[in-house]
Amino acid sequence: MKPSHRLLAGVTSLLLAAAAHSHRVAVIGAGAAGSSTAYHLRQFAEADGVDVNITLFEKTSHIGGRTLTTHAFGDASQPVELGASIFVPINEILWTAAADFGLPLLPAGGNDDDGGLLGIWDGDRFVYTQDDRTPGWWNLVRLVWTYGTAPYRANKLMQATIQRFLELYRAPYFPFRSLTMRANELELTFVTGQTGQQYLDAGGVGARFSHDIVQASTRVNYASNLARIHALDAMVALAPSGASQIRGGNWQIFDCMARASGADLRMNTSITRINKAPGAAPGAALPSTMYVVKSTDALGVETADEFDSVVLATPFQYSGIEAGDGVLQTAIDEIPYVRLHVTLFTSPLTFDAAFFKLAPGSKAVPTTVLTTLADDDGNNGQGSSGGADGSGKAGFFSVSTLRRVINPLTRREEYLYKIFSPEAVTPAFLSRLFGAEVPDTITDEANGLQVISWYYPHVFYSYPQALPRVTFQDPVVGDGLYYTSGIESFISTMETSALMGKNVARLVVDDIQGLATGGAVVGEHGKGNETSTVDVGVGDKQSAAGEL
Repeated sequence: MKPSHRLLAGVTSLLLAAAAHSHRVAVIGAGAAGSSTAYHLRQFAEADGVDVNITLFEKTSHIGGRTLTTHAFGDASQPVELGASIFVPINEILWTAAADFGLPLLPAGGNDDDGGLLGIWDGDRFVYTQDDRTPGWWNLVRLVWTYGTAPYRANKLMQATIQRFLELYRAPYFPFRSLTMRANELELTFVTGQTGQQYLDAGGVGARFSHDIVQASTRVNYASNLARIHALDAMVALAPSGASQIRGGNWQIFDCMARASGADLRMNTSITRINKAPGAAPGAALPSTMYVVKSTDALGVETADEFDSVVLATPFQYSGIEAGDGVLQTAIDEIPYVRLHVTLFTSPLTFDAAFFKLAPGSKAVPTTVLTTLADDDGNNGQGSSGGADGSGKAGFFSVSTLRRVINPLTRREEYLYKIFSPEAVTPAFLSRLFGAEVPDTITDEANGLQVISWYYPHVFYSYPQALPRVTFQDPVVGDGLYYTSGIESFISTMETSALMGKNVARLVVDDIQGLATGGAVVGEHGKGNETSTVDVGVGDKQSAAGEL
């Protein structure tokens, strides 16, 4: 064979080998970010003619991560969200996925939620109340009468900020290899670099409205006061308009994504270690194995699998994963997360007026209570009267009447309640809340009355403590190694985790093809349209994590 023929044969052999190689991708974590990564990875790869083989690892028995649903009385016909309860129409990824998968939407709270009286309580008095059963225009009149132009100013500020963020979904800002760079280009580090209180003050929003309404929203959505949360999260907390949920649980969005990805789904499987593969050669002519991922399943069986790319789609500090030498080329920061108690329970009783320092038998007891700081809490709720948790004199962030449910034992209607608090709910607290004795066993009878008929407490490390910052974790942390949870310090919602998953999926497919995408954008960004509609909400009454 002539040398030229041998060369041609060698090149042909090389090309055939490359074409036959299926790029193996491990996605670790099947929460919002991981499921979105797998789903969009399949879509982008098929659109570009790239062959990928996806393995999706999940250490628990359910898909959805902190999107978690339980069932009142253990009855599957009465589901209730524990965390990440709502999403809204501007949540493009979630809203589109729900439609594409044919998942039925319900108004936030459930299909039989007929509204009620909402109150904002500071531990001493109700600083604001709103009757959700009255026409919306009347509540708007009351809001403007009480706070003047502050609702208009706050809404305009929120809309302009959110419109700027939404540019991350489109070219030239999507995809991105540096969230810090994109935040700078979109002038959003100006927002994340100051507290919600500072941002509202600079925007001319009145102090009373900020204290009463906006702070109640940041507390119910992020368990944080305005002086302890950056302004971008504060603006997100004001944007729950049109809130919906999936009948049967929001986790279904991510379950559908995971299954539609065609991934090898390995449930109840924990990743223990990631090593660089021997002889791994990034940038080689042929794709080469980059990583060995070691895992242990529910039976204790250990497995080692080889992958070309790995996506860490879970907060690394809680993953228990060991990274071998040379795996992490960029350190992953350990950041403090909020430890939030979410307590679900049912009762035939309604709240006692005396708990809220109202007259006995008062008709003005709200069915949903958000909280803010009292005037004498001091140091923005971090002082001696407020405690380090920032809950202040109220002692909790919210207590909501979600809807009516049927007790399967008595066949009678009861109320389903949800409490967000920095500490575990106690029988003494429940006794005061309902004005009736709740025993230490909680669900047993006391004095011939069962006050609490079903009880389900849960603890989430729900979202980062969003103190002001101007730098964020990059999504690329090594050769073919990607990380999604860095976006949570920027904005922590189901939607934004799904956005980072989609972003990483685009980067993986582009990197397989050797495309240099996701870099700096040249020129000034196009600012979003600033709307002036007065539609300021008072937070998500049900969510364990605020949803943009």
